[in-house]
Amino acid sequence: METRAARRSRGLLAGLLVVLVATAGCFVGGVSDRQEGGEPAPRRSAAAPDASTTRADGTTSVEEFAQDVADAQAVAERYWAAQFRASGQQFRPVRRIVPYQRAGQVSCGGQPLPRNNAVYCSQGDFIAYDVTWSVAAFRQVGDAFVFYLLGHEYAHGIQVRLGIRYDFTIQQELQADCMAGAYLGDSVRAGTLTLGEGDLEEFREGLAAVGDDPDQPWFAEGSHGTAEQRTESFFRGYERSLAECDLG
Repeated sequence: METRAARRSRGLLAGLLVVLVATAGCFVGGVSDRQEGGEPAPRRSAAAPDASTTRADGTTSVEEFAQDVADAQAVAERYWAAQFRASGQQFRPVRRIVPYQRAGQVSCGGQPLPRNNAVYCSQGDFIAYDVTWSVAAFRQVGDAFVFYLLGHEYAHGIQVRLGIRYDFTIQQELQADCMAGAYLGDSVRAGTLTLGEGDLEEFREGLAAVGDDPDQPWFAEGSHGTAEQRTESFFRGYERSLAECDLG
């Protein structure tokens, strides 16, 4: 994926996220819930991908990864600022994006974050991610992983800003997938991001791989939705924008 300001012929949507569920049944996480005792519980994400596998498009360096994180953050902030402005509201960006390398290096509401994780923490208003895990995923699946990761977690920050709260995790997560789709689709239509030929179909195949295990109850804590539900939610937002994401 490329920004208008920095066209790069690398790291598009091929194979996005498929690797992230090869060895685990949980995914990139979202808004904290209150645990007993009042502390927010960060969601766990997928297991780290195999860093020995690298895409052939040159998306390998930590510098490239850092630039894509900055690009994804800038696009998300520009997108959501425009949406808030259009609705007559004041936009407040997510306070910070925090990389970490060790379990417990960063905490959310007093709870240390584990390795192989990415979350939006409502207490503190920040997105945190295990940089080792994220760079390994970046090298394996390309820079679209970074834009999806930031887009999904940023959507959770927007949910908090709008006061959106659901009874079940799956509702929160499917809406965040829709919002991430809208952020990407609208940015492509605006020319802020560009996709290569075949990327959308590859993206669809990747999303189909990240659904919950068929035996996962939809009402269980941490449920994100089936492959069909997640794909439908994302592309509903991607194709028809935020009006499809039940923002009220």
